[in-house]
Amino acid sequence: MKKIIFVYALVATVAAWGSAWLAADRCGEVRRLSENTRVLTDSLYRYRTRLDESAASVGVLQLRCGEYAERHAADVRTIRELGIRLRRVESAAKTALETRVETTAAIRDTVTADADSVRCFAWSDGWVTVEGRIRDDSAECSVKSVDTLRQIVHRVPRRFLFIRYGTKAVRQEIVSSNPHSEVVFAEYVELPARRRRK
Repeated sequence: MKKIIFVYALVATVAAWGSAWLAADRCGEVRRLSENTRVLTDSLYRYRTRLDESAASVGVLQLRCGEYAERHAADVRTIRELGIRLRRVESAAKTALETRVETTAAIRDTVTADADSVRCFAWSDGWVTVEGRIRDDSAECSVKSVDTLRQIVHRVPRRFLFIRYGTKAVRQEIVSSNPHSEVVFAEYVELPARRRRK
């Protein structure tokens, strides 16, 4: 009789433990999917830093390898071309910038070796250099833009009154050092270690 009670207690304990583990896993999955839904419906938030640099904030997607492969086929091709296995990827980020410069540059006349008259112009600041030549029938222009992007991924804590605890969301902050540039698109995808199964 004691053996039967022991086996019954053991089976009940394993079943209870398995149910608790499954419930916790399902809760985590629901939380991940609801956070992904919020990130996908949330738009890119643009702002200026205290140093007047252009910055943007975007939520972090948490995808499984299969989900990432379905949604980002071109990126997966690039990853494979680099010789990296998708299951080894920790995270992937993509940012698009737009640079606009509206300026006026002085034009000067220059005579070339073949006695053609060429009008030249040049303008530059610390980030953008514009040079050009205007001939009778054509114009040549060279534009060079330098930019540094700083990307910071951080956790946003939950709040209750004045107490901060846990993690409410994960966000990525992107700061551009070029005052002429503006972030127009940003995406950060995280592939958590325990969800990297294909």
